[in-house]
Amino acid sequence: MAANGDATILLPTLNEVDNIGAMLRTLTDLYPGQNIVVVDDDSEDGTAAVVREWQGDARVIVRDRSDRGLSASIYDGISACTTPYFVVMDCDFQHPPEKIAELLQALREGADLAIGVRTDRSALTPFRRFSSSVAHIMAHCYLSFHSQPSSTDIMTGFFAGRTELFQKVIGESEGDLERRGFKALFDLLKFCPPGIVIREVVFDFMPRKAGESKISPLVIISILRQCGRGGKSAAALISRIIKRV
Repeated sequence: MAANGDATILLPTLNEVDNIGAMLRTLTDLYPGQNIVVVDDDSEDGTAAVVREWQGDARVIVRDRSDRGLSASIYDGISACTTPYFVVMDCDFQHPPEKIAELLQALREGADLAIGVRTDRSALTPFRRFSSSVAHIMAHCYLSFHSQPSSTDIMTGFFAGRTELFQKVIGESEGDLERRGFKALFDLLKFCPPGIVIREVVFDFMPRKAGESKISPLVIISILRQCGRGGKSAAALISRIIKRV
């Protein structure tokens, strides 16, 4: 069991009414006393209302829909944390809640960042497996070229970190973050101090419990925009070509 009150579990959501109640029950049972914050992109299906009516340790931050974005929700959630540690995960059960304990243990033992690494990705569609692999290769090459820390699964979306460290990273890099992107971890690795300690925790990527994925098929273009000036230029060129087709 996790130590009470030292972590905030962040759940970025957009139209997840079919999953959020079950996830709140699961997290409350597994980690009593920990903070749960749902960072909602102004869902239209009542996701925020479910959280407001929840009787346990959970609160909701409803964001302006003009600033909608998975990465933006994560950055805002981390910035609002008041606990020493934070955990970022999806609320659709593709990231197993049971693994949060291992991520937090890695932080308590001295890691600055703990990353959930997918071992079995069969729950992904073939296209998503392909796009995830290509996006990972691009991100890894960029980080290696700039001598920044990396991971064996930059596209995971399931990670935990030291709040004070990453609040500073977000504050100092705010103007350079890809807020409308899908892979906040990539940006956090891009702008974090080079010498941080990273631990990885393996997990099996599970099928969605309910609802539909919000990941765009154009995720590779989003990753390109995170790869410096050259990547932004390439992303703009590809976007123009797609619009003409």
